[in-house]
Amino acid sequence: MNIGQAAKSSGLSAKMIRYYESIGLLHPAHRTDSGYRLYGKEDLHTLAFIKRSRDLGFSLEEVGKLLTLWQDRGRASADVKALAKQHIADLNQKIKELVGLRDTLQDLAAHCQGDHRPDCPILNDLASGRQDE
Repeated sequence: MNIGQAAKSSGLSAKMIRYYESIGLLHPAHRTDSGYRLYGKEDLHTLAFIKRSRDLGFSLEEVGKLLTLWQDRGRASADVKALAKQHIADLNQKIKELVGLRDTLQDLAAHCQGDHRPDCPILNDLASGRQDE
């Protein structure tokens, strides 16, 4: 199938497919005599793997490691689990940071009168350049 069909089938854009190919996550596509890319079932399976990995928040570097492990039938599942557990730890840290940001903004919004007066604690905080840890 051509890149448009592969994009539709995989749920990825043609631009992303070309990008994944350019960075080595996807093997270079076979080409027709006129230079059009052709993708087979194995390519679609790899694209589905990449998409699912990205949907779960894995970085491109992590996706590359996962692909290598997936393609290595002699891999140890402990290696895959270690990668997943590190990703979970990273996600938990991001969640903690986001909760802190939300709480700070909620506090600022609660202290803003939201009326016709120009005084605004939200803007005052932003202007202060202060960062809560």
